[in-house]
Amino acid sequence: MSYYKKKFGSCGKNVFFSPLDSVFFYKNMYLGNDVHIAYHADFIASRSKIVIGNHVVFGPHVSIRGGDHRTDVVGRFVDTIGDDEKLFENDQDVIIEGDNWIGMNTTILKGVTIGRGCIVAAGAVVNKSTQPYSIVGGVPAKILRMRFTEEQIKEHERILYGKE
Repeated sequence: MSYYKKKFGSCGKNVFFSPLDSVFFYKNMYLGNDVHIAYHADFIASRSKIVIGNHVVFGPHVSIRGGDHRTDVVGRFVDTIGDDEKLFENDQDVIIEGDNWIGMNTTILKGVTIGRGCIVAAGAVVNKSTQPYSIVGGVPAKILRMRFTEEQIKEHERILYGKE
């Protein structure tokens, strides 16, 4: 396992993943501490970064895509447009801030930030950034409810992070 951990851009402590049945673009991934990635993960970012904070749990079959294909070239078939022809906006970082649970069969797309404390329901397609401490789900994902009240968020962060 340590061989694979060294392939990441950075890898914190207490990180668990299944390298033999998952696909990672290792060098562009930055993992915090206490990250658990279940089997059949598919995290791809050839030009952008995937940044995963501390205390993040992924269910099985989660996909993250830090890029997209260029589709705006008139007079060219989509499959003839090369990676070297991408525009800046075609690839954007994906950031998962921490204290997150990402449910099984979730897809997270380029440019998305999963806010601190957010939970993503199974099967969601997340194409826009999420609010901290929200619970999101659906296709496309939208807020289903908040995880905590404002008062509970303050107490949660005071206990875990010493924030006042």
